Amino acid sequence: MKIWTLKNCDTCRKAVKELEAEFGALERVDVRDDGVAPVDLARFYAAFGEDILNRRSTTWRALSPEAREGNPLTLLAAHPTLMKRPVIQLDERLFLGWGKDVQAELMQSK
Repeated sequence: MKIWTLKNCDTCRKAVKELEAEFGALERVDVRDDGVAPVDLARFYAAFGEDILNRRSTTWRALSPEAREGNPLTLLAAHPTLMKRPVIQLDERLFLGWGKDVQAELMQSK
């Protein structure tokens, strides 16, 4: 299992803690420190569309209206913290966020 997180994100820390308890060690990618590979950004965008953009983030609010209209993949490459988190990969399946629906689906996959 691989997870893309932000180390200072409470939701991400909670997801990591619960997933490690259920699945063992995770391969972690910190979107700020490690960045996100362009191929991964493209996969995430293909899977989640515009939902991958965290429009409630401080980073989003700091962007100019013109920048917000830019290509989402370009925005995510320039500002990886705009990515909604966590993104979880289990085998070839991708999950976005740590809502009850994601939690339930992952636990059923175990």
